[in-house]
Amino acid sequence: MKETNERRFGYVDAIKKLLEPLYAKLDSIDLKIKGQQAKTQKKFYRNEDLKKIFGLSNNTIIKYRQTGILPFTKLGDIYLYDAGKIDEILKSNQP
Repeated sequence: MKETNERRFGYVDAIKKLLEPLYAKLDSIDLKIKGQQAKTQKKFYRNEDLKKIFGLSNNTIIKYRQTGILPFTKLGDIYLYDAGKIDEILKSNQP
């Protein structure tokens, strides 16, 4: 009986050793997929977001759009502002 249990534990250990590299590879693939999804998914602000986050008024947002300070995309009647581009603008204006 004791010998049978030892043999079973030996099989379990052998299977674990075989599966560990597989699990490591799957984790690696999962991280790569999640990283690609994060890169491809862009975040956009709307006018209301700019007002809340940065304290801008409607007139300031309009002026920044018209003068080219604030890059935007218009989708129907909605203005969208790429969060990445706004971050770049903020970084470039740091003292």
